[in-house]
Amino acid sequence: MPDSNKYCIEVQPVAQFIPDQSDPDDNRYLFAYTVTIKNVGEVPAQLVSRHWIITDAHDEVQEVRGLGVVGKQPLLKPGESFQYTSGSSLTTPVGTMKGTYQMVAEDGTHFEAEIPEFTLAMPRVLH
Repeated sequence: MPDSNKYCIEVQPVAQFIPDQSDPDDNRYLFAYTVTIKNVGEVPAQLVSRHWIITDAHDEVQEVRGLGVVGKQPLLKPGESFQYTSGSSLTTPVGTMKGTYQMVAEDGTHFEAEIPEFTLAMPRVLH
């Protein structure tokens, strides 16, 4: 198992509802999320791929895997951060996302950076 201090990536996601691209009457809820990825470890590491687990309010799960994020595979030196914004759509007004980034350290060590679970939620509208 890799040394947790040497290979350590901090992931901070923040989500927001996008009302102008959503259509509740058609069960389409669009969310944007911004993720800050920071290398808090001791060696440079590159984000190679991602694995997302997206769950809606009916416990329907979508898994998304792919290379990089937003078309990039950033190399982060210790102390460096990378931030990107992407989106996801659900058929319910509430859901969650979590996952992992697959990383490769400069020394060739493969490890995963956990993406903590965060909530996608349409704000409550009072009538």
